[in-house]
Parts: sequence; structure tokens; C-alpha cells
Amino acid sequence: MKSRSSGSVIRLAAPLRALAQRFSFLLLVLASIALMMVGKIEAVSVDSARARVTDAFAPILDAISRPAATAARVVESAVEIENAFDENQRLRAENARLLQWKQAAQRLEAENHSLRSLLRVTPEPSVSYIAARVIATPGSSFVRTLVVTAGKRDGVRKGQAALAGAGLVGRVIEVGEWSSRVLLLTDINARVPVVLANTRQRAILAGDNSDQAKLLYLPPDSPIQVGERVVTSGDGGLFPPGLPVGVVTAVSERGVRVLPSADLSRIEHLRLVDFGLPGTDLDPSPEWK
Repeated sequence: MKSRSSGSVIRLAAPLRALAQRFSFLLLVLASIALMMVGKIEAVSVDSARARVTDAFAPILDAISRPAATAARVVESAVEIENAFDENQRLRAENARLLQWKQAAQRLEAENHSLRSLLRVTPEPSVSYIAARVIATPGSSFVRTLVVTAGKRDGVRKGQAALAGAGLVGRVIEVGEWSSRVLLLTDINARVPVVLANTRQRAILAGDNSDQAKLLYLPPDSPIQVGERVVTSGDGGLFPPGLPVGVVTAVSERGVRVLPSADLSRIEHLRLVDFGLPGTDLDPSPEWK
């Protein structure tokens, strides 16, 4: 008896289930439309119900978000700790290298002091300089000079070296009470005794009113290469030895070209340096006038 009733129920439920599956999409659409209409008609009630639902789920959402935020902070802290560890290791290595250089410098200083006392070397004169601002570049196709805001009242003298951050720029050739004029290395009248850093070949750096200077009086077989540094030789007492002058940019049958270390077209400030050389008090040689 029970089996018959259960079988009849199953037979009646099967068509209903099939009908519900067939029209489920349509029912969902109708339900959505009905909810939208209710929301338009009873906006206050719907907003109130939505607020209650939001309030009910807020603690749950807060509880869920806390572990995520905590995990994010933990990951961020781990990354920062790893970066700090790497930075600490790098600084330790750099500090060790600096300590080695410091020890080497102290040994060389002690050795230098010992050798100077043994050889009775005359100490080098003290170096002083005056910072000056470039206020004019009265240059043309025939002259390359700069005018700076320092003169006799500041202690400027003829023959003092003019340096920019990267190296030698030129030499003071005129001194007024409030200003001075500097002849640049690239001027056609400029001549500077120099030496090549690698080959130790001596030469004269001469300007020709272009952006680069040239080397004169080099032997034909001089093993000069592009990129070799050029520094002052100290000959003639114009400049002390070792001041950076420029870099060799071209070696050809037409000569050796040197690009000055300082960008002479963008100089805003100069250092007028008094190296205490005997030639500084004298008037510059004719080629510098």
C-alpha cells in the first residue's frame, strides 16, 4: 500500500520538476523585476532592510578582513626585513673596504712623512682659492674668455689658475678692482704644458678657438690612444703638475685632439686658485695675453 502511494507521488512530482526546470530562468527574471519594482515603490523599506543586512554582515566582513590585512602587514614586514638585511650586508662590506683604504692611506701617510723627513723635502706651498661667478662670456670667433665677479679686492692676481669642478679651465690674464678676465684653454692664444697620463709623453696643449684643443710637439711615433687622460706637467711654473686638463678624443694624421674635462660652454662658477708658484706673480707669457 505504501509503495503504491510513494510511486504515485513520484509520478506526480516528476512533471512538476521538469516544468520548474523549464521555466526557472523565466521565474528568476520575473523575481528580479518584482524586486526592482518593490525597491522603487518601497525605497525606504528596501534601504532600511539593506542597512540591516549590511549591519548584520559587517562584523563577519571585519573578521574576514582582519586576517587578510594582518597577513599583508606580515608579508610587508618580511620584505622590509629582507631588504634591511641585504642593505646591512652591503654596508658592512663597504665599511670593510673603507677600513682597508683607511689603513692603506695611514700607512702611505706615515711612509710619506718618513721619506720627506729623510730627504729634507721642502714642503709644498699652501693652496688658497677664491670662488667667483661667471657674469659674461665676451667670446667670439677670435677669442675665448670669461669675466668673473672677483678682482684685486678679493685677492685675485694675474696668472692664477681657473678651475671648474672637473678640471682646469684656463688662467687669469686681466685683474680689475671688482672683476677679472680668464683666458680659456681653447683660445687660440692659450698654451699649457701637459703630459699624457699613460704614456708620460710631454706636449703643449694649444687652443684654436674650437670646442677642443690640440697637442703640439709630439713625436711622430707617440703611442697615444683615444681616451687617454691629459694633465698638467708643471713645466714652466704656470700650473702645478697633475691638474686634469682633458681626454684625447681623436688621433689622426691631422693631429691629436683633446676635449677639456670641464664643459667650457656651461660654466657658471669658477675657482681662482693660487698655488703659490713663483710664476704666478709674473705677467703671463705673451701667448697668454
